[in-house]
Amino acid sequence: MNLGFLTPLLHRPGPWATVYLDTSAVAEDAAEVQELQARDACDRLAELGADEATCRAAYGALAGAGREDAGRAVFATDGEVVLDVPLSTPPPSPPRASWSVLPRLAPLLEYGGGDPACLVAFVDRKGADLELRGTHGRPRPEGQVKGRDWPLHRTGRDDWHERHFQLAVENTWEENAALIADRLTDEAARTEAELLVLAGDPRQRRAVCDRLPEELRAATVESEHGGRAAGASRELLDSEVARARAERVRAHADEVLDRFMAGRSPAGEHIDAAEGVPALVDAAREHRIDELLVRSGGTDLHHEVWVGHEPDQVALRRSDSQYLGEPSPAAARADDALLRSAAATGAGVIALPADDGSDGGHRVPVGGLGALLRWPYQGAVPGGGARPDG
Repeated sequence: MNLGFLTPLLHRPGPWATVYLDTSAVAEDAAEVQELQARDACDRLAELGADEATCRAAYGALAGAGREDAGRAVFATDGEVVLDVPLSTPPPSPPRASWSVLPRLAPLLEYGGGDPACLVAFVDRKGADLELRGTHGRPRPEGQVKGRDWPLHRTGRDDWHERHFQLAVENTWEENAALIADRLTDEAARTEAELLVLAGDPRQRRAVCDRLPEELRAATVESEHGGRAAGASRELLDSEVARARAERVRAHADEVLDRFMAGRSPAGEHIDAAEGVPALVDAAREHRIDELLVRSGGTDLHHEVWVGHEPDQVALRRSDSQYLGEPSPAAARADDALLRSAAATGAGVIALPADDGSDGGHRVPVGGLGALLRWPYQGAVPGGGARPDG
């Protein structure tokens, strides 16, 4: 999961009001129920100590939220809603409300939709319509590819002139496929899409796929469903896209877990992974986290750490404030502090399911928190601990 969308939250001082609200209801009284839930959430914020202006701002965002998405996560401070995030999975009712020194970020891993950004292309022999399905929110159009529109259709005759014309038609198809492939390559790079789905004309799908760069072709899925024509059904395509995104998430999580297991039990002296709150706090402070692993339900998620205003100001004890450069550090949850740090340094986040005991716990980061590091530690040094390379 890419946490770049959290940037507005990273450098604002708290405390923060955070509310996760289910907006998925479709009953006739859904608007009334949502308004009541918004009021209940803000009453809870007031009980926790939130100021009136911030409660009022949060209520306005929650009561007026549309119901296109499964839910909303609202983050507010100092009388202002700083970020309003659409959710892909409905959070539980009643709404989850918190008032804390840091934004309550960890539930985003469960409700926020960590599926990779996906570029969908509806292709035919004239061109393509492009659509981006991002990590959050509804699909959005990404423009069109307009190829040559003549000659485009073959005839059924078989004389010399017609065969020459047929060849010209096929050349048009091939040129248009190349145009589409070039545009998709550029758009995938610009949008940081990790997955490409080709829908529409079967022959043209294959021609486009064959012309993609090898790396993008490996992340491409062809769908038999959906098309460019107006009114084409989208339900089966939507299901296939959702399945492809989920499979990519699982494959990436498995790959990261394998690297984590190898990194925490190295054959040599280099240690490429960290686990447990003390090691992760050190890594976060030094901007060494490359991929943060968060296992739902882990005991370390709510471990108390001390933080300052900046994301890398995190320590195990209040007395370690010299590391923070913050004269008045405050207590916070470890998961929220580490997620804030990961977002600030461009680290990825892998949300792992709760341990069900099926693997004997061997692949679970200690306490539910672990990380792959941007540069490795060397082995133990005299007096204990580890020493970073370089």
